[in-house]
Amino acid sequence: MSSISEFMTEKHRECDDVFAQAEAAVSKENWPEATTLWQTFVNELETHLQSEEEILFPKFEAATGMTSGPTAVMRMEHGQMRSLVTQISASLDEKNKSEYLSAAETLMVLMQQHNMKEEMMLYPMSEQHIPDANAVTPELANYTLE
Repeated sequence: MSSISEFMTEKHRECDDVFAQAEAAVSKENWPEATTLWQTFVNELETHLQSEEEILFPKFEAATGMTSGPTAVMRMEHGQMRSLVTQISASLDEKNKSEYLSAAETLMVLMQQHNMKEEMMLYPMSEQHIPDANAVTPELANYTLE
């Protein structure tokens, strides 16, 4: 079984891959494929963000007592990502290639910086402080949106 760091980092990579595929489809103006891939990305991203917000972050906060530290920053950045996702979805609905690609570039940079903070700082800190963090819990591994 993998650690939380390994599991969550793999989820980052899966989201990144679908994001890149959607962007490539928009670049080719293949709107049906872009729409399908974008919706897959949005679903995977939201599932990932909610699993952090509802499972990982509360466990981290309970174990460390830090509620206004790294998890507060991560939640703020999740909000920024969701806002950009809404903007990008609207540009996709309008088949506005330039607006999509511009906003997608902003989201990509935000996600890269965000993921690096989680992978280099938050996930390792979680493994140090959360008793069961060295193995992914079924609760986290099987998380789905309701």
